[in-house]
Amino acid sequence: MDEARRTRKNLWMFPLGTVGRDMIYTLFTNFILTYILFTRSLTAAQLSAITAIMVAARVFDALNDPIMGNIIERTRSRYGKFKPWLLAGILLTSAVVYAAFNTRLEGWSFVAFFGFIYLMYSIAYTMHDISYWGMVAALGSDEDTRNRFTSRATLFAGVGATLASVVIPMFTTGEMAMGGNAETVYGRVALIVCLLAPLFLCFTIFGVRENRDEMKEKAPPVSFRKIWNTITGNDQLLWIALIFLVQQVGNNLVVGGIGSTYIYLAFGYRGGLYSLFTIVGVAATAFLMVFYPTISRHITRKRLMGIMMAVSTVGYALTLGCGLLLSGGMTQFWLVTLGYMLSNFGQYCFYLMMMISIINTVEYNEYRFGRRDEAIITSLRPFLTKMSSAVVAALTTVGYLIFGVTGYTNQISALEQQSAQGLLAEAEKLAQIDQVLSGVSSWQTRGLLLCMTVLPFALMLTAYLLYQKKYKLDEDEYRRICRELEEKKKAI
Repeated sequence: MDEARRTRKNLWMFPLGTVGRDMIYTLFTNFILTYILFTRSLTAAQLSAITAIMVAARVFDALNDPIMGNIIERTRSRYGKFKPWLLAGILLTSAVVYAAFNTRLEGWSFVAFFGFIYLMYSIAYTMHDISYWGMVAALGSDEDTRNRFTSRATLFAGVGATLASVVIPMFTTGEMAMGGNAETVYGRVALIVCLLAPLFLCFTIFGVRENRDEMKEKAPPVSFRKIWNTITGNDQLLWIALIFLVQQVGNNLVVGGIGSTYIYLAFGYRGGLYSLFTIVGVAATAFLMVFYPTISRHITRKRLMGIMMAVSTVGYALTLGCGLLLSGGMTQFWLVTLGYMLSNFGQYCFYLMMMISIINTVEYNEYRFGRRDEAIITSLRPFLTKMSSAVVAALTTVGYLIFGVTGYTNQISALEQQSAQGLLAEAEKLAQIDQVLSGVSSWQTRGLLLCMTVLPFALMLTAYLLYQKKYKLDEDEYRRICRELEEKKKAI
């Protein structure tokens, strides 16, 4: 198969694999805390312990991700170095996530079980996530090709994440809950998602042909010292890692739990409303998913960042202003949602640009040190994503405790449990939940609103300023490095 034909096929098979991956990621990362809040009656100590587990698991990933990248880098098999880990990782992830949403444990027994599950999820997801994104560097060596693979994969990932974000709240909360209560339906949703994830990844495993020239020679042993030196020695990698972490914390505060909790407490315990909030919020990103490669050929990343910063600023201001000044109802809901759409549009474009910026440090590493170290470098992205989710979980929990959210969610979870046991009819359950939510004060909902607007804006602005000042691998500099590397190879 010639190179052009192989690339065309890969451009379909590679991104299809991530639809199910991001469905399972969205289910676990964005909804696990919501699931716990609305199905378990937790003390402040137990909720704090769960948050501490999330943070500790991500600290573990600080070692796990680079080590996994090293293992992948040294893998030599008839199926390539990425595919075996893709398969093993997605199967283990599916088993772990299914177990997480299908337990009846309560109290500290649940906390202990959650600790084990979260640790196993960290290991399993790392296997296939690093393998998946590490393949990008092996599918194309020029920036345009990588932009195409990254943007298309992100497009399909967005499809999976959006489907999960829309369907899960719609069918787990309120009148449309499949099974009449949140606990039962979360288990059913988890089963469906955990079956779909491996099926979609089969497109990548069986349909993608990667460049295996780098496997002709046995990879030299890589020590932890080398992993450390690769990461710390690459100044551009370090800066973009910090920038990406800051941006992702801000970007994920809404979807990490605060957004859904705010909608439920401010506008009612109806999953359909949060689904609308999500659909509209991500609608504009579909444009970027499709057209980012074209846009990137005409507008430099730093200039595009300035435009997106302005768009997000308008969005955050609209969400905050309408949330504070209006007195509820659907008008306020739609204006808040519109603001979220604009802010998310800018944040998502930041995410795409930073994905490319991280991958481009592979050539910079080769230029500086004579080594590509693709898997080691790309392992930072999933690590940073998971670190950001840990920080988001910690900030979210602090917000919940400060604004007394658990006092209401514990009452709702008790009603959900009574419904699961057949002690309470669905209509009666929803009526009693409405009574519980009638006691929520405006300062509590406004506090959550500040957490999902002011803080994300401040973090996004910080990321923007750091990128403009510290990241030097713009389009011209990257092309210069690639030309020099190509000339060196021809001279050998």
